[in-house]
Amino acid sequence: MMEELLEPFPEFVEPDNSGLNGIKIGVVGRPNVGKSTLVNRLLGEDRVVVFDEAGTTRDSVYIDYERHGQQYTLIDTAGIRKRKNIKLAIEKFSIVKTLKAIDDANVVVLMVDAQEGLVDQDLHLMGSVIDAGRGLVLGVNKWDGLTPEKREKMKADIKRRLQFAEFADVHFISALHGTGVGNLYDSIGAAYSAATDTLSASRLTKVLEGAVEEHQPPLVHGRRIKLRFAHAGGRNPPVIIIHGNQTDSVPAQYTRYLEKIFRRELGLHGTPVKVEYRTGENPYSNKAKPGDTKPTFKRKKVIKFSKRNEPTNKKSR
Repeated sequence: MMEELLEPFPEFVEPDNSGLNGIKIGVVGRPNVGKSTLVNRLLGEDRVVVFDEAGTTRDSVYIDYERHGQQYTLIDTAGIRKRKNIKLAIEKFSIVKTLKAIDDANVVVLMVDAQEGLVDQDLHLMGSVIDAGRGLVLGVNKWDGLTPEKREKMKADIKRRLQFAEFADVHFISALHGTGVGNLYDSIGAAYSAATDTLSASRLTKVLEGAVEEHQPPLVHGRRIKLRFAHAGGRNPPVIIIHGNQTDSVPAQYTRYLEKIFRRELGLHGTPVKVEYRTGENPYSNKAKPGDTKPTFKRKKVIKFSKRNEPTNKKSR
């Protein structure tokens, strides 16, 4: 019976979103923070369903549109709650779709409810966006409903807790009334440009040399880590590959220092930067060490040759 009912309909094909044109903007956040309202405001029309109840959006919706000659793709996603609060199987599939939408996006707008404040789930979502290497813009929604005292407290809380994502722009908006929504496009464009910019090896190496001169890498077993040159290894996010010796021993805090320097000097605003290392092969790795008792084959030949030409006694001279 099911086959007969479905026969007039075309076969379902999973949409391939990898080839979408323009800047892909993912809108993510906890349930009922105003994601769909923001999508409708950005589009200028009611394209997605908005209802004052958590869980209205179950699947990720991809919407293509054009603004001022620039192509965009908006991705409206389902809200993600804490794992302990997830009970329905359909909600688990919605979360999988949301995480896939983050990977598909170029820039992610993370929505935060200003009336509830910055909660741990917001930080967890932000960490997922940074781990995916996507550009990040923070939208603090429902800002118009706060008193001046609560606004100052919210700004101080964001400044204190978001030091690991200080590269992201923060916008205080009202998706319902449209206050500050238009300013999101400037940050989205800046983050996209930074994430997809072409970086030359000479420029990266010059920045690396300045960073090393300002703050030397630490010593490892009495030897200084040497970072020689850098080049680009990818875009969206920008990946910078650094070549040197003993790079496996570079501390995490020094890597964060380099990421901050590269982001500052190259103007990579709104996007995370990933630094990777490559260690060159040591040409002297097979050379005999000072404590070795067995001479190498070449050293044996030298010793044999010197003994053969050595005078037998002093009288022969």
